[in-house]
Amino acid sequence: MIGEQAENRVVLRLTGSEREHFLHGLVTRDVGKPGDGLTYAALLTPQGKYLADFFLLNRGDDLLLDVDAGIAQALTQRLMMYKLRADVEIEESGLPVARGLGEPPEGAWRDPRHPSLGWRAYGVEAAAPSIDWDAIRVAACIPATGIELVPDDSYILEAGFDRLSGVDHRKGCYVGQEVTARMKHKTELRKGLVTVSVDGSAPVGTPITDADGRAVGTLYTQAKGQGIAYLRYDRAGGEMWAGTAKLTWNGEKPV
Repeated sequence: MIGEQAENRVVLRLTGSEREHFLHGLVTRDVGKPGDGLTYAALLTPQGKYLADFFLLNRGDDLLLDVDAGIAQALTQRLMMYKLRADVEIEESGLPVARGLGEPPEGAWRDPRHPSLGWRAYGVEAAAPSIDWDAIRVAACIPATGIELVPDDSYILEAGFDRLSGVDHRKGCYVGQEVTARMKHKTELRKGLVTVSVDGSAPVGTPITDADGRAVGTLYTQAKGQGIAYLRYDRAGGEMWAGTAKLTWNGEKPV
């Protein structure tokens, strides 16, 4: 038995002679080579908005996409839409996903987003979940699919994909690349995800206001007196509220 079971994950398997070329032209990272390890990547809309995020593993004779179960079907449908006549087959592999902390055991891969997130492995038995992953995510400001990352709404640079190794600005064209590149090189981000201190609690998605009642952002995952918030930087600071929860931000952006 190894690590613990990762809940609500689906592993898609891509095969066919054109699988690497096909996926490379769509997603925010290169598909890599066998032995390179896990890659974290996203599929965007043509307008540059987030559609899906996933881990990508090139095993040589196939590509694995480790994706949240809630968006697995939508991701498959979108990939099939782009496939046209390419020699690519997409199916659910049925592989279980394990994850854990510390040094990766044999056959496991380091989570590329942040050292605190440990490792992931595929096709192995695992124990029942016991680690407080939300607390780890919040402390490192790691967004989660369907919570901080909202399909057709989020922009990946505001969600921190640069520091999460989730986008390669040198790889060339992919869907949504022009908008992402413009945000990277021609504008200064005025909004984004940060970790805040939380005194109290509020439902995920609660609007944040300042002392004057102006909209400041939105509060998402909370754990151990901290939370991930999407803030307007020019309005954030001082006294902020999400419902009855009092928030404070030290002004530092995640790095």
